[in-house]
This record gives sequence, C-alpha cells and structure tokens, in this order.
Amino acid sequence: MKLIDHTRSSLVDYTAAQCANLIPDGRTEAFRDCVDAHLDEALERLHRCINACAPWRPDQFNYLQSSQYCIYLYYLANTIWRRSGDTGAATRLFLMNKALNGIDLFYEIAMPEEFYIGHSVGIVLAKATYGNRLVLYQNVNVGRHLSDIPVIGDRVVLYPNSSVVGRAVIEDGAVLSQGVRVINRTAPAGSMVFAAERGELAFRPAPVDLLKEYFRD
Repeated sequence: MKLIDHTRSSLVDYTAAQCANLIPDGRTEAFRDCVDAHLDEALERLHRCINACAPWRPDQFNYLQSSQYCIYLYYLANTIWRRSGDTGAATRLFLMNKALNGIDLFYEIAMPEEFYIGHSVGIVLAKATYGNRLVLYQNVNVGRHLSDIPVIGDRVVLYPNSSVVGRAVIEDGAVLSQGVRVINRTAPAGSMVFAAERGELAFRPAPVDLLKEYFRD
C-alpha cells in the first residue's frame, strides 16, 4: 500500500510526534518503539479496509484523510493491545483518536475487517458485536446496558444521530435512518428503519443497492 507523503519510517515518527504533543508525558521513545513493532500488521488491516471502501482510492493511505486516519489509529491501538498487551501505548492512541477525530472507540472493541466512517465526530461505540461492512456516520451511539450488549449484523448502515442500545439486534442489511433509536428492539434484515409515533419504529424495505455507495464488490 502506498503511503501518501510518507515513508514507513516517517509515519512512525509522525505518529510518535503527535502523541508527544497531545500527551507530553516523556514516554515518546517507548511509544515510538511500540508503534514501530506493530505498524506493519496495523497497515495490513488498514489496507484491506481501504480497498473495500468505494469512496477511497485503493492501495493508498492518506494520513490527511481524517476517516482513514481515524481507522488507522484504531487498528494500530487494537493490534498493539492484542499482540503485546501494552495498554499504555494503546490508551495513548485511543486518546489521540478522541482528540483528533472526536470518536470514542476503545482499543479492546472488536471492529470488523471492513468498515466505513463517513464522519467520525461524535461517534461512541461500546463493546458490542459488530458485523462486517458496517457504515457509521456522525453522532452514532452504540451502547450496552449492564449485561445487555447490542448485536449488529453484516452490511448495516447507521446514519447520523442513530442509536443502538441494550439488547438491540440490527439484523443483516438493515439501515437506521437519521435520528432513529433502537433500544432493546430488533431491526429486521433488509429493512429501512424510521421513527414512528410514541417511540415506535416503522420499517420499509431498504434499497437493495445502497451498499454499492460504500463498498466495492
């Protein structure tokens, strides 16, 4: 994968310099070494994700494309945590993502191999089951309640300001329209979900070709 305006080494330095500016705790060298040790695997994961997303040029990572950089920081944090258990470096990357992109995406959360972020600001993602080819927009909230954890299927689109909470189940191919809250309910497969009166939900068939806007075949 081509790194736009970066080499592998300069990307490591850039990530470490950002961390030093945002979290100036004097641990830059140790953080840099950790990033360097796990960067290749994180970039492999990012490469697959970028190549799946239709709006992005395949085989290219642009660090100035904020959604790509947001996903890069998540994959790097998650890879470091999974491979080394280094919570310090992973937490710094999590905090960087919050500061730079306005997203709350903890490194322990298991995101899918292919997902697309339209706008990251205000997204909060709790521990849940996330299916592949997920689409997220600004101010999306996925939240657990005590031991109740949402389940989100494959090819789901969550439009701005939508929420999935508690034991909610969003089945494969469902689309939550703007502002819809699914709390302890099920959104049927292939449905477009709208808000109805008295907090109820209304369902219509989702457009069959909607995902072509976001993902390559």
